[in-house]
Amino acid sequence: MLRLNLFIFACGHHRAAWRHPDSCVERLGDIGYFEDLARTAERGKLDAVFFADGQSADNVADGPRWFLEPLTALAAMSRATERIGLISTVSSTFYTPFHAARLVASLDHISRGRIGWNVVTSMFDAEARNHGFDSMPDHAWRYARAEEFIQVVLDLWDSWGEGALLHDRKGAYADSSAIHPIHHKGEHFQVDGPLTVPHPPQGHPVLFQAGASDQGRDLAARRAEAIYAVAYDLPAAQEYYRDIKRRVRSAGRSDPVPIMPGLVAYVGSTDQEARAKQRELDELLPSADALRQLSMYVGQNCEQWELDAPVPALPPLEKFSGPKGRYATILRIIETERPTVRQLLGRLASGGGHCTMVGTPERIADEMERWLLNEGADGFNLMPPSLPGGIEDFVDHVIPVLQRRGLFRKDYETSTLRGHLGLARPACRNTSAVAAGVREGCG
Repeated sequence: MLRLNLFIFACGHHRAAWRHPDSCVERLGDIGYFEDLARTAERGKLDAVFFADGQSADNVADGPRWFLEPLTALAAMSRATERIGLISTVSSTFYTPFHAARLVASLDHISRGRIGWNVVTSMFDAEARNHGFDSMPDHAWRYARAEEFIQVVLDLWDSWGEGALLHDRKGAYADSSAIHPIHHKGEHFQVDGPLTVPHPPQGHPVLFQAGASDQGRDLAARRAEAIYAVAYDLPAAQEYYRDIKRRVRSAGRSDPVPIMPGLVAYVGSTDQEARAKQRELDELLPSADALRQLSMYVGQNCEQWELDAPVPALPPLEKFSGPKGRYATILRIIETERPTVRQLLGRLASGGGHCTMVGTPERIADEMERWLLNEGADGFNLMPPSLPGGIEDFVDHVIPVLQRRGLFRKDYETSTLRGHLGLARPACRNTSAVAAGVREGCG
């Protein structure tokens, strides 16, 4: 079965989506907008909805990025839904473990076991300067902190045994012998514990990660229970998929660890209608701004390029001196799709290096099935170019095709995010009990 999440981002993942006459840009401060999106995703029986997060406000004239703080929004969305999972990004660089453990465990209780947390190390200096740093700490420091951060959060969740709450009105509220401090003292954190929130309903809310660098892939392979990925096409997806699965096995794990690349889908009743939807958004993109951005990506002045002409020849990757990852993706898009300049700008404005599928529901389902059956993906993190229309199109037209083929559930069979993803419940690992060689207090 495919695993499918809805990645909610403002008015959609196309940078010009907010400019469309049908966008909900005026509602981004209205929690009802996000509740409606979650209910649509739940109607489609998706595994979860997901929020990324950012810690700085940059280039605000270009369009909306962040508005409501995501953990706060998920608390409200959990009350507007019943089954769908709810995932938010948490920065291990800017949060502390106690703060994160308390927030996420509280949400797991509020939602009755539907919470996931996507741990990131963050990456921009502008974000760092909002949290007491002069610039972003180096890569190795951030990943060492992330490793310790995750361990401390898990220990805090397990500082309460599952049977610790007694609710004995004539005796004790809780069994103090089942609640223990963690006495953590490491390189980055000193945390006594125990947590102020009892053991979460899922044991541990589901841990997502998106490791791309070598160090990030290792961390994801050791720790993640599900992984977000970036892959432009099936060969790139297969390289990442096979590498991560190998690292998971090398880490001694037998967990499924589903891998979910991002997917930008334009759905139409015909291929022509789908391409028209794509072109409509592309034409709303301010070309001068987009060409200036492209100039930075490719290391040359693109501002005089003709929008509806083929992309001029670019130097090969080995002769490019700038950031090579994005440049390599641009070269692959040009080689594979032969786009016009306008089409290339639209592709980069809608999902960047993520897979893009344009066509009928059957054509999109065909391609998703091909990735699933050929070690490209266990599912997808859906990135609709426009919201709410993009997810409504997918739920109403693509999901039924996947269901008829037996590739996606027709109804929820479980009530927790861990259950939706087919993940085992982790055994409670009470820190003090483990140190003593026993598991007292863990139900």
